[in-house]
Amino acid sequence: MPAAESDFALPLPVIVPPAIYRPRRLLPAVLFLLTALSMLVVGARMQYNFDRVRPPFRTFNDVLPFLWAWRHPGMLLLGAPFCATLLAILLAHELGHYIACLHYGMAASLPYFLPAPTLLGTLGAFIRIHSPFPSRRALIDVGIAGPLAGFAIAAPCFWLGLRESFLRPFPAAAAGLNFGWPAAARLLLPLAQPGVAAGQLYLSPVARAAWFGFLATMLNLIPAGQLDGGHILYAVAPRLHRWVSWLLAPALALAGWRYWQGWYIWAGFVLLMQGRHPGVPYGPPLGRRRRALVVAGAIILAITFTIVPVRVG
Repeated sequence: MPAAESDFALPLPVIVPPAIYRPRRLLPAVLFLLTALSMLVVGARMQYNFDRVRPPFRTFNDVLPFLWAWRHPGMLLLGAPFCATLLAILLAHELGHYIACLHYGMAASLPYFLPAPTLLGTLGAFIRIHSPFPSRRALIDVGIAGPLAGFAIAAPCFWLGLRESFLRPFPAAAAGLNFGWPAAARLLLPLAQPGVAAGQLYLSPVARAAWFGFLATMLNLIPAGQLDGGHILYAVAPRLHRWVSWLLAPALALAGWRYWQGWYIWAGFVLLMQGRHPGVPYGPPLGRRRRALVVAGAIILAITFTIVPVRVG
């Protein structure tokens, strides 16, 4: 497929024969290091507040801690747990796509990470696929490999992060920002903190990084355009893919008005893709294994989904 597998960005397609494609190494390496630095800054402030039992996202320095980190460079290593966790999840996601591409002899770039002054320190990561998909089987395998790999890292990391978390000593409104609890998080909670309600915990930086991993997985599995979920839906039902892609844009906009304004961004993103997907050869039949992977993708979408990922106060 001449398109990109991404966490948050989809560059324009470029078809290159696999035999002559040589992936760039310097730019991905530089972007990776810059993203790691940006995540260290975010994680350092998060760990700083966690260690002092201070509300995590109450002040400007909490939400955008880059000036604070400039003034206190010795604090940077505090961000290592958050940084390592989130990098591992995003890298696993992209390498899942990349290795699946190699399996089918498809030309693909190394992962590109996007550093940014956000709550995560990044806008995500993506790879560029420079070859068309040879079959619907390949489309499913490449599309689902990223979410499966990312979720496989995020779930145990969230459990470990929950073990480090503790009862929040201040009201939820004092936190500044509060995060929704998808079903995957609620299922893991009693295994790590028996008898504790989700809203009572002050999440550790590792748990927050894993929570962001759940969010990235959920957003990528939206069944529209050339997102991972869109690839999977196209492989199963190409005609349905276009209708669902067009219908999801107003549905997400409505969710943005009613629940979480971040859905407006994804509504525009889906609308920008215009329901398009490059053609993929129909045969051979998907078979039981790929249908099982489709079901697995639907289950992961369901258990990572939350209609209000983040709310103020």
